[in-house]
Amino acid sequence: MARAALSANPSNPRLLRAALLLLLLVAAGRRAAGAPLANELRCQCLQTLQGIHLKNIQSVEVKRPGPHCDQTEVIATLKNGQKACLNPASPMAKKIIEKILNSDKSN
Repeated sequence: MARAALSANPSNPRLLRAALLLLLLVAAGRRAAGAPLANELRCQCLQTLQGIHLKNIQSVEVKRPGPHCDQTEVIATLKNGQKACLNPASPMAKKIIEKILNSDKSN
């Protein structure tokens, strides 16, 4: 009976197509707005510190400028698990990066 009602009114297929198209557009818009790609496409360091004592640092990651961010980022992972952004222009950060580079060359 429902099938007869759908076929009796010729504008229903148009309405159904429009509703499906709208549903697809809404779903695609939500996916594009909320789903990050491989990595976040923005700078991770919004605030930076001038330095951290070396004994508190577990590891350091240096991210070069790229499409995600137009500045160099120095992200230190501390022994307590927290992450801290260092100012790459600060003397302390430069010293930390230099020590890491020298230790990598010696290994």
